[in-house]
Amino acid sequence: MSLAKYRGKRNFQRTSEPAGEAKPSMGKSGGLIYVIQKHRASQLHYDFRLELRGVLLSWAVPKGPSLDPSVKRLAMQVEDHPVEYATFEGVIPEGGYGAGTVMVWDKGTWTAESEDPAEALKKGDLKFALHGKKLRGSWVLVRTRGFGSRADKSWLLIKHRDRYASTKDVTVQEPRSAASHRLLADIARDEGGNVTKASTGDPKLTEHSAKSQKRANMKTPSRKGKRS
Repeated sequence: MSLAKYRGKRNFQRTSEPAGEAKPSMGKSGGLIYVIQKHRASQLHYDFRLELRGVLLSWAVPKGPSLDPSVKRLAMQVEDHPVEYATFEGVIPEGGYGAGTVMVWDKGTWTAESEDPAEALKKGDLKFALHGKKLRGSWVLVRTRGFGSRADKSWLLIKHRDRYASTKDVTVQEPRSAASHRLLADIARDEGGNVTKASTGDPKLTEHSAKSQKRANMKTPSRKGKRS
């Protein structure tokens, strides 16, 4: 696993994203690191990441994960990220690769349901269990026939039928950070980002949820000037 492509796309003198390095697994007995980062760049998407062989294997999921087994979400495989990226929550400066606001939307660990996950990836059929704050249970990533120069990078993220399956829209019902309980607009405001742009990635608030957000913001200390 190499981070050359990841590093080549970023100027670490401008962005607070970690340069990182490929390293032995940081996973404990409970499994390897799993994280989904909600990312309002040029378009809103969710970055799905699984730790394997010292890096975070990464897929961009435009519509985010679905708990409904009948719904198949497109997941485009992107460059491997450093394990340290799992805790990154903040703002990527304008002009940089992926400029915009990043949230740690879900985090936890994962365990393979395939005997050899590296071989399963190679075959394009990785079954696994998630042990996150929002997503749990059995899932699968299946490589599919895409189009153009990135045809081999096209996958589907699908929830298996188990007790965690549901028809609720988890991205709408649970929009806050699993790390700081902030919305995208809050992160942008605290970290000096584009609040207007970031807010388009947050669900529209009803009067009741707006009051709840105000109470939550009053309880959450400001992190202005700090980086994750």
